Amino acid sequence: KITKVDLFISRIMSLEAPLMTLIFNGTTILCVWVGINLMQTDFSYLGNMIAFVQYATEVILSFLLIAVLFVMIPRASVSAKRINEVVSTRPKVRWLEKTTLETLDATTSKPSVEFSHVSFAYDGAETNVLTDISFRAEAGQTTAFVGSTGSGKSTLVSLIPRFFDVTEGIIKVDDIDIKNYAENDLMSKIGFVPQKGRLFHGTVKSNITFGNLNATPAEIAKAAEVSQSAEFISKLEKTYDSFIAQGGSNVSGGQKQRLSIARTLAKHPEIYIFDDSFSALDMKTDAKLRTALKEITKDAVVIIVAQRISTIKNADQIVVLDSGKVVGRGTHYELLGSSKVYQEITRSQLSESEFKSEMKHAEKLNISAMLDHSKSTDPVKTTGKESH
Repeated sequence: KITKVDLFISRIMSLEAPLMTLIFNGTTILCVWVGINLMQTDFSYLGNMIAFVQYATEVILSFLLIAVLFVMIPRASVSAKRINEVVSTRPKVRWLEKTTLETLDATTSKPSVEFSHVSFAYDGAETNVLTDISFRAEAGQTTAFVGSTGSGKSTLVSLIPRFFDVTEGIIKVDDIDIKNYAENDLMSKIGFVPQKGRLFHGTVKSNITFGNLNATPAEIAKAAEVSQSAEFISKLEKTYDSFIAQGGSNVSGGQKQRLSIARTLAKHPEIYIFDDSFSALDMKTDAKLRTALKEITKDAVVIIVAQRISTIKNADQIVVLDSGKVVGRGTHYELLGSSKVYQEITRSQLSESEFKSEMKHAEKLNISAMLDHSKSTDPVKTTGKESH
């Protein structure tokens, strides 16, 4: 239908120009022809003829503009309706104007993020994207989420800064329901690095300090160093004063991601959220960045969404998602011994020999852990002969 309407409009528009030109030129010729005939009897009519041609031209141009308006007004009307829909839309996430004193008094000294039986569905969807998600991320720990495409990883971390409100359950930050925070108070606690790095028109420095305008030169340099941005920034003509185009179109994908990470580090948040933020980095840079992050985020909550097992292998807690549900939770080697989904993801990223080696190591560690657990929970105190 759209194709037919567009073709119909195109035909009308293509006919309009030659038709109006024909009328315009035809009228001019007619005026000149009549004027020349009249000048045969009275040559003083030349001035009247030129004036009449000018007036006729103005009238025809007015009709031409009216014809254009008949095409533009319906288009403008549709566009105005769309703009009005956006302007008149009221956000579904309702924030408190101010965080209550009771909420501030109840916040714990150590940052944390907790999901309690959280489910979420987008508007109009028949099924949940996330179903009954429960976990707790503590300060000083790295919590990672892994799963196949469409398993709900990015949606899950988007719920923490309240990009959407949960359908069921509660999300707590510092043991307080996030709905009890004012927007600025919650956002000040969170540093969010999205999948695609977002850069703004300005300089390298203005992009890094976007979340912390009072950042000192030392803090900016430290953020750049930890995010592995310092090397390529030093090669730019004006270093930190170098120009960044809107959207970061004049830097590579990996450089955009690193600058986005540097911006979050310069903010010094309590909660770091990396939503597949290392995907554009090579393995060597990824490893260096994660090593440097440990020191700067040692007292904060770190939440990572990743596709690469190497990125999350050393996480304190790995949550495996499948179709919006938690199907495994534990460390890398614990999950290799207990989660088939995690095994499949790991197998797809390693060679067969590497995978077998990882599985053997996991088996040894899990057997050792089981033995230690059985010893610690055995109520019988054995001695001498009984032990023998």
